[in-house]
Amino acid sequence: QIEVTFDIDANGILNVSACDKSTGKINKITITNDKGRLSKEDIERMVEEAEKYKQEDEITRQKIEAKNSLENYAYNVRNTIKDEKLKDKISNEDKKIIEDKVNEILQFIETNEELAKEEYEEKEKELKNISNPIISKLYQSGTGPEMNEFNL
Repeated sequence: QIEVTFDIDANGILNVSACDKSTGKINKITITNDKGRLSKEDIERMVEEAEKYKQEDEITRQKIEAKNSLENYAYNVRNTIKDEKLKDKISNEDKKIIEDKVNEILQFIETNEELAKEEYEEKEKELKNISNPIISKLYQSGTGPEMNEFNL
């Protein structure tokens, strides 16, 4: 008399064991359906690729954040100098200097979509170096906007 047991686990693997009751001899076999499953090598390769792309994604994220920061800053500067409350407080010469630089920066962004983060950060520094002294004159003269009115 032979007792046969079948066991299917959650992964669809079939374990079959047969026991000869008279001799006590046991044979076991495991049947797997590897079709459609990933091999260990495939899984390791995919994990390595995911790590590689994780680093690339982080670089891309930082680049996009730097670009967005530059663009937002440029628009905030533009909005600040066009603010009705400030139009008589900034000289036309200073306003033109800032407007020209903002336009240059926005054109730069439009024509340079895929630059390194550092290049966008450098352009933001350039804009700040031009706009901050002019805008801080408003505060020093006491005629500038209240801090909560300033958009930068």
